[in-house]
Amino acid sequence: MEQFVASNLGFPRIGENREWKKTLEAYWANKMDEATLEQEMKSLRLDQLKQQQERGISLIPVNTFTLYDQMLDTSTMFGLIPERFGYEGGPVTLNTYFAMARGSKDAVACEMTKWFNMNYHYIVPELGQLKPVLTINRPLIAYQEAKSELGIATKPVLIGPYTYVKLSKGYPKEQLSEWVHTLLLLYQTIVAELQAEGVSWVQIDEPSLTGDVTAEEIALVRECYEQLHQSAPELNIMLQTYFDSVEYYSELIHLPVQGIGLDFVHGLERNLQALEQGSFPTDKALGVGIIDGRNIWRSNLQTKLQLLQRIQAAAPDSTLIIQPSCSLMHVPVSTEREVKLEPLLKQNLAFAYEKLEEIQLLTRILQNNDSTAMDTFSQIRHSSEITEQLNFSSARRDAESEQSLLQRYKISRTTPFATRYQLQQEQFKLPLLPTTTIGSFPQTAEVRKARQLWRKGEWTDTQYTEFIQDQIREWITIQEDIGLDVLVHGEFERTDMVEYFGEKLAGFAFTTNGWVQSYGSRCVKPPIIYGNVAFQSPMTVQETLFAQSLTKKPVKGMLTGPVTILNWSFVRDDIPRKDVTMQIAAALAEEVKALEEAGILMIQVDEPALREGLPLKKRDWDNYLEWAVRAFLLSTSNVQDTTQIHTHMCYCEFHDMIDAIKALDADVISIESSRSNADIIEAFESNVYDKGIGLGVYDIHSPRVPRMDELDGMINRALRVLPSELFWINPDCGLKTRGMKETCEALIIMVQSANNARQRLLK
Repeated sequence: MEQFVASNLGFPRIGENREWKKTLEAYWANKMDEATLEQEMKSLRLDQLKQQQERGISLIPVNTFTLYDQMLDTSTMFGLIPERFGYEGGPVTLNTYFAMARGSKDAVACEMTKWFNMNYHYIVPELGQLKPVLTINRPLIAYQEAKSELGIATKPVLIGPYTYVKLSKGYPKEQLSEWVHTLLLLYQTIVAELQAEGVSWVQIDEPSLTGDVTAEEIALVRECYEQLHQSAPELNIMLQTYFDSVEYYSELIHLPVQGIGLDFVHGLERNLQALEQGSFPTDKALGVGIIDGRNIWRSNLQTKLQLLQRIQAAAPDSTLIIQPSCSLMHVPVSTEREVKLEPLLKQNLAFAYEKLEEIQLLTRILQNNDSTAMDTFSQIRHSSEITEQLNFSSARRDAESEQSLLQRYKISRTTPFATRYQLQQEQFKLPLLPTTTIGSFPQTAEVRKARQLWRKGEWTDTQYTEFIQDQIREWITIQEDIGLDVLVHGEFERTDMVEYFGEKLAGFAFTTNGWVQSYGSRCVKPPIIYGNVAFQSPMTVQETLFAQSLTKKPVKGMLTGPVTILNWSFVRDDIPRKDVTMQIAAALAEEVKALEEAGILMIQVDEPALREGLPLKKRDWDNYLEWAVRAFLLSTSNVQDTTQIHTHMCYCEFHDMIDAIKALDADVISIESSRSNADIIEAFESNVYDKGIGLGVYDIHSPRVPRMDELDGMINRALRVLPSELFWINPDCGLKTRGMKETCEALIIMVQSANNARQRLLK
């Protein structure tokens, strides 16, 4: 093997034009049969392999392409199908596969939560009393397909046994070792079959090794890889980590594997320190994750070369495998179609294709040991020059300091919650267990078409405004007919809960085709925060005020919080993320003020991504939570006591950050609890929460309409630990992606269930 090799860890499965999404949704809508689905997906899968080969990648990953999620693929590969799906063994059908992901008429979907600290959701394995079996060797089949169809000897990828079990649920944590050993037998079969097929390298992803790991767990990991090596002694295993620095570096580098992959972007400081202070084995390859797989900025190649030289000096006799810091599935595919961006900004962007080209260029420079050749020198110099031009541009100069912002805005509400809440109850006169929704209603094809006509200039502003008002009018009537207590305007004017605000704030830019996968076929187009963020004019007052004029019931103003806007955007990397967040918070404080002055006295500032941004190591949590909470308070504290502040969070475990949630001092918080089977309630069984709270009682990410008994059970359990006078009832998230019929049916059942609970409490 050469001393320097270009590699990739994973690729955006959605396609340049979201072909993957469109194909899936056509199948789900019964517009495509299974055979056609398989053929379309195969064509897309093979094309993605060719694109990587054409960009000079030697170690091309396979088995990262999926019909929904890699964790779900692993669960079905091991036959770990919860009993409610009626699985009877053998190959897992597509119907069962998609039922686990999306739910079915008779079975609730599996829980979905965030992949580490990313805005990607995975399907959580449910282990319970299940007995794993190998139903199919997915990595082997993916390797065989690439070899036979394209003649490419690829690198199969698996999620490692330690990470898979750590991210699973349904077993006592003291059984971690037992479950890992049970699954290890199947992993041994997989690697043995890969070796027999002639596979050279296999990538086994163990990102959980960058979190909090115990000495006992490291011993378990060692035992795992000793057995995997014994099962396939001729197979090269790349133990791949990402998203942060590894724990127990000295133990990991002596595992019986042939390569260790480290993140030298998001784990740079600690990984580099460990590498330079210790010694890297000469008989192992070092996977150098040097190109940022999580953000979209072009690399300063001169800086990257200097870092590679330090790494090479610390591991002079080892093969260096040059690769991204993590899978490229977290960035868009190509910048080619981004013709509307300012030239300087576009030049500073690198999506998946461009990142592969950076990897290939750095590898070629190292292979030739020559960074002064004219072609490479000009590219290196250009990358440095355009980065400096953007950093010194007017968009990034003269940022207001946090200290200055804190002199202009309060970051606490001076009146205690109990007093505020009483004043708010007297003002709104809501019933016991008030019902509401999280904010958005279905974005139909008609809504999307209207927005497109307006953006193209085929509709005037007046036409579009009238259309949006018609939608608001219709859904205010629907909400009143259903019997909801607190209404929303429906957010029909918004493409996305982050993009919408970014379009109205200074410092943001937007791509034409910069899509990334969030969950299933749901793709998002994150804004780019490239400059100083600032408020320009009211963003939500017009639609909210119109909705309020149609009803006597309170209508919530709906905003996206500063931390969520940060975490769901591609963020400038020249200043700390904390500083960017405080800029966003100040802009939102102005919007909250504008809503209050317009008479909107119930305002929801959503922070679904608050927990998502937590560092992977708990020792780093306090610093993050301190400034994240401070940003929320800056956004929401500059209001009267009678203005009720709501917030919303979803798909997170909260038991270990209850104190931070309390510190937000929101009058009402709504939290997802449906897919987790109300496991979140356990957090409140052992922790007192003394503010308004709504636990999402049904799953909006599934087309399934919940049964009354399911909602009754959820509400009753919650009321055993939460005071009824502070309890709200709502879905677990916005309803944008649902159809009108299922939305109305589910909300009717929810309101009926709330009425049932009220009657029981008032007896």
